[in-house]
Amino acid sequence: MTTVTDSEVLRDALGLLRDREEVAERLLASSAKHSFDPDKELDWDAPLEDGKWFWPPELLSLYDTPMWRRMSEDQRIELSRHEAASLGSLGIWFEIILMQLLVRHIYDKPVTSNHVRYALTEIADECRHSMMFARVIQKCGSPTYPVPRLYHNLARVLKTVSTTPGSFAATLLGEEILDWMQRLTFPDDRVQTLMRGVTRIHVVEEARHVRYAREELRRQMVTAPAWERELTRVSCGEAARVFSTCFVNPQVYENVGLDRREAVAQVKASGHRREVMQNGARRLTDFLDDIGVLRGVGRRLWQSSGLLA
Repeated sequence: MTTVTDSEVLRDALGLLRDREEVAERLLASSAKHSFDPDKELDWDAPLEDGKWFWPPELLSLYDTPMWRRMSEDQRIELSRHEAASLGSLGIWFEIILMQLLVRHIYDKPVTSNHVRYALTEIADECRHSMMFARVIQKCGSPTYPVPRLYHNLARVLKTVSTTPGSFAATLLGEEILDWMQRLTFPDDRVQTLMRGVTRIHVVEEARHVRYAREELRRQMVTAPAWERELTRVSCGEAARVFSTCFVNPQVYENVGLDRREAVAQVKASGHRREVMQNGARRLTDFLDDIGVLRGVGRRLWQSSGLLA
């Protein structure tokens, strides 16, 4: 891949790259029309609905396993409540990291540019999302599920040393898989109305965040030096491995009365679960493959994560 200067026309395997300011201007216009205040948009006082799921059953980690077939319907719904809380906790952790990475990205950039204005707009979105996730966890009466301490502390290193392309690759990893699941959740009338409202807001606003990150990652993979592109491939692969490991906290299984070791083993052996996770990642992995991220060691790390066949 040839590195070019900013004054030249930028092109990659997907075609010409749009001007940064033009992309940001469009995203700012969309933000002005389609942004939400969850505190006002959602009915937080309405009671939870009996017999409704907190996450679509087909997206739950134990779905279609021998353990799932032994569970009662009430226990399955309880599992959905705790898995939704685990995903919400993971989402908050990830968005706090993302906000810091975005601040680092714009630190040296022109403060009046559309590119910086949109980054600040996205940070405001993520603040609202994190508060929304925390509030829905409390409303559902679920505990929070922090990531393991090792990964919590490793993220401190990431926030300090991550390069720009590595930051945007990690951003897409955290956003696109959950976005795929949420697009299946908000239209599903089997799911709690509040959860559907939360996922609808997140899907609408995250679509802009994904566009911003994709455009910037494409630019970085064209303009970054060879060492930085290779570092991005490896760090993105390792992030995929960590993300898949943390996706559902195993404490969830104990909290719904299941044997933790047996549950974890059955999830690992589940063909359905593997298919769900790879389907959720496919749009992203196809994109990363096209722009040269899924190569060498990085690709093998993605495969070991279970997110890439």
